[in-house]
Amino acid sequence: MPTAAAQLEKPRRDSRLGLVLDAAARRFRAQGFDGASMREIAGDAGMKAGSLYYHFESKTDLFIAVHDEGIRRISSAVENAIETAPDPWQRLENAMAAHLDVLLAGGDYARVVIRELPAGNPDMRDNLVRLRDRYESIFRVLIDALPVDGATTRRQLRMMVMGALNWTPTWYRPNGDTPAEIATGFLQLIRKGIDQT
Repeated sequence: MPTAAAQLEKPRRDSRLGLVLDAAARRFRAQGFDGASMREIAGDAGMKAGSLYYHFESKTDLFIAVHDEGIRRISSAVENAIETAPDPWQRLENAMAAHLDVLLAGGDYARVVIRELPAGNPDMRDNLVRLRDRYESIFRVLIDALPVDGATTRRQLRMMVMGALNWTPTWYRPNGDTPAEIATGFLQLIRKGIDQT
């Protein structure tokens, strides 16, 4: 059975829009928002620069669409991973493993999503934060369902989990632990810390 990351890297090709999003994700990953140009993205997608504006009014709109697609892919992997696990701890571990599976596969969309948000455009930033918050609400529900006492601050636990997961690509080596093993290790550390409080 293919991994969650492999399944999600299958692009949606119902129109040229998929080609545009893929090209934009590659450019934004490699060059960031400021470094990528609409002309380069259009060329990578096999179209003239003016044709790109048929799909998106601005580079900002295109960047938000790439984020939306990246979050859709990660969300789909996580939701598939948790749907059959009845135990709340197992559900969280499955979600963490699926999140890592997508991130560590090295796909362009995932790498764009975890980059630091561009500064200088408050409206775009607000849109990107809304997309991120929508995804993180999955983890909010999972963490709220954990059987822990009231001394545990669930919001801080969620931020710690998301931070640890999203930082993993900076130190991960493909010949080391698998995403599932990393998720298991993270969860064991969390449970040990909670049990000792």
